[in-house]
Amino acid sequence: MKSILENRPGLAKEVNKVAEVAGYLWQKGWAERNGGNITVNITEFVDEEIRQLAPISEVKSIGTTLPHLKGCYFYCKGTNKRMRDLARWPMENGSVIRILDDCASYVIIADQPVAPTSELPSHLSVHNNLIAKGSPYKASVHTHPIELIAMTHCKAFLGKDVASNLLWSMIPETKAFCPLGLGIIPYELPSSVKLAEATIKELEEYDVVMWEKHGVFAIDCDAMQAFDQIDVLNKSALIYIAAKNMASNPTECLRNR
Repeated sequence: MKSILENRPGLAKEVNKVAEVAGYLWQKGWAERNGGNITVNITEFVDEEIRQLAPISEVKSIGTTLPHLKGCYFYCKGTNKRMRDLARWPMENGSVIRILDDCASYVIIADQPVAPTSELPSHLSVHNNLIAKGSPYKASVHTHPIELIAMTHCKAFLGKDVASNLLWSMIPETKAFCPLGLGIIPYELPSSVKLAEATIKELEEYDVVMWEKHGVFAIDCDAMQAFDQIDVLNKSALIYIAAKNMASNPTECLRNR
């Protein structure tokens, strides 16, 4: 069977970015088993031939109506699929979906009928909001960075911008590459409507948000740039932990230098 990526270098490049990011997430220990999700709006790469492709799945409900997604196409990591496998075989562990005209349902069109992530309603709700705002962001990445998650087990870091200011103070690059800092969302059940709504609200102010005791959700122009923001923030968390092991208060040492 011919892949949808064949003879479409732009589309193939975006999907390959997702595969590369998936590999990094696994290598860093941020994607245990089937943990984490990635979705990318690929509508700009869709041609007439793709628009005419017959569905390879039944019509599936999103669970909500998202008016700005009419006619959009997304590449999505598959549910119960592992990042380490997606890194090697992106079209066997992810799929391309088409949002239908009712804006409340979708079909899979390529390459295989791999059901999208169970977090799809949350991801699509975020994409709907991005389009509504005219944002250039096309990718969302959810993963489980160890040190950032550990920070959310400490109540002191859960106040507004407490974690942001700490992470910015660890290394100058963090402020430069993550200028909006890290939003914090109090614990909600994974895949819940409350979590989706809280994420959309927090993304009005931040590009990266932390789900308490769960993981990070980041948005950017592509999957690699979203990953970069998470990577930089977690590097700062690692520096903080290393400094904490050498001094009683690394931020105090920084001020007194």
